[in-house]
Amino acid sequence: MRVAAPLIREQLVSVLRAWGMGEAHAATTADMMLETDLRGVDSHGISMLPTYDRELRAGRLNMRPQFKTLREGPSMALIDADASLGHPVAVHAMNLAVDKCRESAVAVVSVVNSHHFGAAGCYSRIAAERGVIGMVTSATRGVSMVPTFAAEPVMGTNPLAFAAPARRNPPFQLDMATTTVAAGKVKVYKLNHEPLPPGWVVDDKGQPVTDPEEAFKYVFERPEGGITPLGGPKEAGGHKGYGLAVMVHILGGVLAGASFSPLRNRTQKPSDPHNLGHFFMALDPRAFRGAGEFEADLDQVIDTLHAAKRADPAQPVLVAGDPEMATRAERLRDGVPVPDDLLVQLRAVAASAGVPFVLAR
Repeated sequence: MRVAAPLIREQLVSVLRAWGMGEAHAATTADMMLETDLRGVDSHGISMLPTYDRELRAGRLNMRPQFKTLREGPSMALIDADASLGHPVAVHAMNLAVDKCRESAVAVVSVVNSHHFGAAGCYSRIAAERGVIGMVTSATRGVSMVPTFAAEPVMGTNPLAFAAPARRNPPFQLDMATTTVAAGKVKVYKLNHEPLPPGWVVDDKGQPVTDPEEAFKYVFERPEGGITPLGGPKEAGGHKGYGLAVMVHILGGVLAGASFSPLRNRTQKPSDPHNLGHFFMALDPRAFRGAGEFEADLDQVIDTLHAAKRADPAQPVLVAGDPEMATRAERLRDGVPVPDDLLVQLRAVAASAGVPFVLAR
C-alpha cells in the first residue's frame, strides 16, 4: 500500500502529541521520520513507531525533555538529551555544530543520554544544505554485529554519515551502516516475507541464514549469530567493516560518555534509558578555500564519476546520495510503500494512543 507523505506526517504528529511530546519536538521528529522514509530507509522511519511505543510503555523514553548543555567551548559542546527520542536533539546538535564552525572552521557537538534518532544521513545533510561539510556517527542500542572471528554479536550496526555541498549538483551524501546491512533492514524483509540475500545474517557457526523469520530471530532474539560486518567474511574485507564499527562507537559513544550495549545489558535495569550517544561534526570549506572553490571542485569530481564508462549501458554510474534523492522524488509523487503487516501494527499504536488512524484514507 502506498501512503501519501502528508498522511504519514499527520499520523506521526498525532501519535507523538498524544504521547505527550511538545508541539515543536513532535513536528521535528515527524519531519525526520518522514524524511527517512522518503529517502528509502524504510527500517528507520514510521516502521519504528511500534518500537517507540514499547519503549515509552517500558519507561525508557522521556517525551518532555529539557536538553542540558554539560560542557561548551567555541568549537564544541556536549548536550544531555534527557532520555528523549534522538530526532529533536540531533537536529539541534547538527545546527549548533554548523553555527560554531562558522566561527572556528571546525566544530564538534556530542550528545549523551539519547535514544534512536532515525537515519544519520538526515542530519549530515543539514550541514551540506547550510554550505558546510557534515559528519555524523552514533552509538546503537542493539547488539547485532558478529565481529571478525567471533561467534556472537558484540557491536551494533553503528551508522556513519557524511555530506558535502556542491554547486550545480546535489550534495554528496554518504549514509551507511558499518554492518553488511542495518538490523532494521532484516525487520523490513520479515515484514515483507522476503528471503534475505546470503551473507547478511549468519548463525553461530558462521553459516548464512536467508529465511526472514530465522534471520530476524538471530538478529533480535537469539544470543548467538547475527549480522556480518561490512564486507562479510575476512577474505572479503569484513575486518575493515569491523574496524569502522569500533571507530564509529568511539566517536558516537565513548567520546560522549554514552553506554556500550554489551556492558549495558549486564549493568543496567531493563527500565533504564538507553543512554545512546551521537557525534556531529561540521567543517567549513571557506576556512581552507576561497568562496565557492570547494563546491566547484566537488562538482567536477561528481561530474567525472557520473561520466565514467558504464558496465551496463542502461545503468548510470551513481554517487552517494543519488539513489536516495531519486527515491525521494518518486515517493513524494507516488507515496511511501507501507507493508500490510506494518499497517496492522500502526493501527494498533494509533488506537492505543487514542488518535484517528489516517494512513488508510
